[in-house]
Amino acid sequence: MSGPFTDRRFAGARWGDSRSASPLAGRTGPVLAALAAPASMGVSGPSLALPEAARALSATPAATAWLMTAFGIGIAVGTPLLSATAGRRRGTAGVVKAAAALVALGALVVLLAPNLPLAVAGRALEAAGAAGLNVAAFQLAGRDRSGRTPGLVAIGSAVGGTAGLFIGAAVAGALGWRGALVLPLLSLLSLRPALALADQESPRTPAPTPGLPLDILRNSRFLAAAALMLTLSTVNFALLYAAPRRVAALTGWGPLETGAVASVAALAGALLSWQLVRGAPALGAARLKGLLGAGSAVALVLAATAPWPVAVLAGSGTSALVTAGGQGLLSGAATENLPAARHGNAIGLFNLAFLIGVAAGPALASFADQTVQFI
Repeated sequence: MSGPFTDRRFAGARWGDSRSASPLAGRTGPVLAALAAPASMGVSGPSLALPEAARALSATPAATAWLMTAFGIGIAVGTPLLSATAGRRRGTAGVVKAAAALVALGALVVLLAPNLPLAVAGRALEAAGAAGLNVAAFQLAGRDRSGRTPGLVAIGSAVGGTAGLFIGAAVAGALGWRGALVLPLLSLLSLRPALALADQESPRTPAPTPGLPLDILRNSRFLAAAALMLTLSTVNFALLYAAPRRVAALTGWGPLETGAVASVAALAGALLSWQLVRGAPALGAARLKGLLGAGSAVALVLAATAPWPVAVLAGSGTSALVTAGGQGLLSGAATENLPAARHGNAIGLFNLAFLIGVAAGPALASFADQTVQFI
């Protein structure tokens, strides 16, 4: 079967040939990356502030962990919900407005919550909004068929998640623990330019179809792209949990030293993924997918088995590289063989596959760690 994703005649237009790439990439990439990055900060930002939150709310550490769990649940629910409802009526601008309102409302609840249950509810609302902004960023980036703008958004998301741990700690030190819980508010700084981009949508563009179109789930190219994204994401977030633990065990370093080095490795990988995005036209679709899968497998083996801290960190960085690059490049593969009316829903489902990996990776890593220790 031939198409823009497989036919070499169209590879440059799809994957970022500098002669045919849309000028959209240069104008919108930083705006959309800034819209998506704070949503990822919400995942990791509160980690080091949880002990202070537990003391302030008179809660146990286990109960306070729900501030993290609720964010993951909110993201998983908000991704398909906002892309299927707000987008159906008012296009991407509707998604942006609804998501921004949820982020602001959730943050307000968190900042005023007198107890843990209300703070958890606020985090869930905030996460649903953050998920909507992430979906909107990728929907807008998808207009650039070169793949470069989705790549920039994916890199921004990865950098936000990596840097969120230390940004959250810094904000908590300066403003208190509640500040670390509302980092997605930073997305609102990009609200006005994002809405301007959304308002440029062609009135002839079909609106997303109501509900959950089954033809998306029957499309083999979509399923292949989503399955690969799920695998990359699961491995990456498993290593974000497990790799620092292995480095600490191998070196005897404390949490701050280990966390700093592990974050630098992951951040370097995320930034280097831009080279993967730029080199994708020369690789072609099949070799690109093979490279992403092989890179993730090598990263997992290195991080899980290497006896040297440097090799473990290299594995973590490699996983961040292929995950950030894959999220941008595979979003095009997920929609290329679908009607335009399905693109919004397909991007939402594709991002849901990524977010399932965000939740599943640490859980699987924790289970594996406990199993190994038991054996």
